[in-house]
Amino acid sequence: MKQLTCILLLFSASSAYAQVKAVPAGVRQADQTESQTDRNIPPPITQRVRFDMARLRQDADELARIAQTIPPDVSSIQKGLLPKDMSEKLKQIEKLSKQIRKEVSP
Repeated sequence: MKQLTCILLLFSASSAYAQVKAVPAGVRQADQTESQTDRNIPPPITQRVRFDMARLRQDADELARIAQTIPPDVSSIQKGLLPKDMSEKLKQIEKLSKQIRKEVSP
């Protein structure tokens, strides 16, 4: 009988010690607040990106067409001739590439 009482006493003391040592009340409150905040935030809305494929294709074709004219212009520069419209072509290439990038990037 003494052994049983001693075992019960040790068990109750160890469980009481575990409850006191477990988690401070502030941590529990922070966990509860965090879980409530997570519930209040709606899930992100994923919108399907729709491309204007005709416009995208047109811009890409125009970009390719203008880019093909650059190597002959560079050859002219090597010969000492500066093509008048090369700067405009490069600006147009930059503009088209930015438009394409803007449409394709999220």
